[in-house]
Amino acid sequence: MSDYHLYYWSVPFRGQFVRAVLAQAGKSWTEAGDAAIAELMDGPVAEMPVPFMGPPLLIDRKAGVAIAQTPAILLYLGETLDLLPASPALRALTLKVVADANDVIDDLTLDGGRLMWTQERWREFTPRLAKWMSIWEETGRRHGLTAEAGFLLGGETPGLADVVSAVLWSTMAERFAPLATLLDETAPLTAALSRRVAALPAQADLAERTRKAYGEAYCGGQIEASLRQVLGS
Repeated sequence: MSDYHLYYWSVPFRGQFVRAVLAQAGKSWTEAGDAAIAELMDGPVAEMPVPFMGPPLLIDRKAGVAIAQTPAILLYLGETLDLLPASPALRALTLKVVADANDVIDDLTLDGGRLMWTQERWREFTPRLAKWMSIWEETGRRHGLTAEAGFLLGGETPGLADVVSAVLWSTMAERFAPLATLLDETAPLTAALSRRVAALPAQADLAERTRKAYGEAYCGGQIEASLRQVLGS
């Protein structure tokens, strides 16, 4: 039996953070599938493994623990899989990076498709996306990150903040060439970090499996279609 059971849609997007952390820690997991997710979401709250509104939802089979909400899941995995720094300040900063990453993808999908992208909306949003990138860049710069080496919050091995950052930016950049260009121009240290972490064997293997399973999909649905339209992708 696998270590974990993940409820997330058949796209990378938010669920890819969880997959990447599990892969980095060498853990196995199964995926519930879209039909099972829809059935669970539509069922009685009293019968849910943990009360939740939407995925991701992760079940740690060995511990008998169920958790929903991306930052909560990632904090749990960081704690239990030893992917957090020892310093309380850096642990808090790691959670801040996780929360920021969650906010970025909310921004990028206009709060999960509340609206669709138009050229005018995208033009107005681009400076905000560049600012998000610069936040990562300055965070890394303050902790010794360079284009050639280092990690976002220092340390000698990639931690939770590095895996989450790489998934955020590399998944986005691989699927939307204009965003790869913007990242390279705005945050070259972050772009380099993302490429280094994405090239680690566990992450490269996950990326290959993700391509085979989901193709070029990013977040799916009409919101992805509108995003591709404004980006010419």
